[in-house]
Amino acid sequence: MQTIVWDVDDVLNELMRNWFEHKWLPEHRSCSVRYESLTHNPPHELLGISLVEYQQSLDSFRLSADFRRLVPISEVTAWFHRSGHRFHHIALTATPVLCAPQSAEWVFRHFGNWIRSFAFVPSRRTGDPAFEYDNTKKAYLQWWGKADYLIDDSPVHVEAARELGIRSILIPRPWNQAAGSISDTLDVLNK
Repeated sequence: MQTIVWDVDDVLNELMRNWFEHKWLPEHRSCSVRYESLTHNPPHELLGISLVEYQQSLDSFRLSADFRRLVPISEVTAWFHRSGHRFHHIALTATPVLCAPQSAEWVFRHFGNWIRSFAFVPSRRTGDPAFEYDNTKKAYLQWWGKADYLIDDSPVHVEAARELGIRSILIPRPWNQAAGSISDTLDVLNK
């Protein structure tokens, strides 16, 4: 069986949209930016704030009950029900150490029938120590050496995986200009 490595945020769920629409916009009513206009990730410059301010707001959302209530993307769930049994699956996300337990719990609660392994690379925050190993997805994938596919919303991660010889799929998001629907994108795995 081949192995698919899944990013979590904005691939299995819609973290950015939910954070933006349910936390950022209600707290910043004068903001005229819309989700579809978030052409950069992280979007702090588009929002006129520092990277630290953005990270603090996003992390606050990740640690809230709102994150726990995130629903999986329906097209992804449908794909798992149709085809998930044909592959091994692992989740690999970039998240702060503080938020990793919540992310793992969310993954196993919603995708535990298929995804049996969870890994993360620490997304560094102010005051965090330097991480000695596996501080990028590329470094983790290179060390692990078992991935056949990477599915991610970041062009940087997709390109890094391709450099390692891993077939990679970019999930369409406003910040990556990938064309098509999520369903069409995932159908590539069935061919």
